[in-house]
Amino acid sequence: MPRRFLNKFFSNYNIRGDKSFSIFGALLHDDNLWHMNRRSVAGACALGLFSAFIPIPFQMLLAGGLAIIFRCNLPIAVALVWVTNPITMPPLFFLAYKVGAWLTDVHLGPFDFELSLNWMFTELHDRWRPFLAGCLFMASLSAVLGYIAARVIWRIYVVSFWKNRKLRKRRNLQNKH
Repeated sequence: MPRRFLNKFFSNYNIRGDKSFSIFGALLHDDNLWHMNRRSVAGACALGLFSAFIPIPFQMLLAGGLAIIFRCNLPIAVALVWVTNPITMPPLFFLAYKVGAWLTDVHLGPFDFELSLNWMFTELHDRWRPFLAGCLFMASLSAVLGYIAARVIWRIYVVSFWKNRKLRKRRNLQNKH
């Protein structure tokens, strides 16, 4: 894993000296928030992807708070929130709305978007339930899939690392004899 590279920039020791993070007190000094291990990375993937589909401002704060509560890798959880960025957010949230409409058995009427406050208040008044249901479903599904994918990828990496290490040891022994 790119553990050395990430630890160079995101480590507990770098944060302790930074005065801008002093408002969090000792919360950020927990070593588990900065470790790169299978449990903390998989949990961070789940929390970051879950937070990405929650339609609130400052999703990064939600992901960071959840990472602190569940003691998962903080930088990875916060970074994965950017799955829903200004470019991907409209299609992903529209997909969440369609999924929510299917889950709540709501008929999808014509959807004419207009960038105005009047449209926001009239259309969202009728469409908020399926939208939130879809967002919650997508958040839960992406969290579960992200957790499983992180665990599987970590396992594949570890197995290949040990195989390569075993091969290197054999070659070194053969070269000595």
